[in-house]
Amino acid sequence: QVQLVESGGGLVQAGGSLRLSCAASGMIFSINAMGWYRQAPGKDRELVACINSGSSTKYADSVKGRFTISRDNAKNTVYLQMNSLKPEDTAVYYCTASSGLGRKPAYWGQGTQVTVSS
Repeated sequence: QVQLVESGGGLVQAGGSLRLSCAASGMIFSINAMGWYRQAPGKDRELVACINSGSSTKYADSVKGRFTISRDNAKNTVYLQMNSLKPEDTAVYYCTASSGLGRKPAYWGQGTQVTVSS
């Protein structure tokens, strides 16, 4: 099993920034990629960004140029720097872990709320 613990959500005004962190523990040798999904009220869960152990990344078109995903392999931690936030970024953000970039997540964090006010 892999445990994922998120932090860093909150309330911010449009145009502001937030940084999410996610620390992985447990059977981390079984995972290669980590990432972030989000789910807004009434909408399906969607991929925001993901990164593998080689630092290859993938982003949703809606966040390209505004969000940056990074990881610290020594700390088993992944970060999501979110800049120029928009009200439509409001959602619960979930940290995920999978066996490869773009693959279906095998593990999910508990989620952290991000609210962007207009």
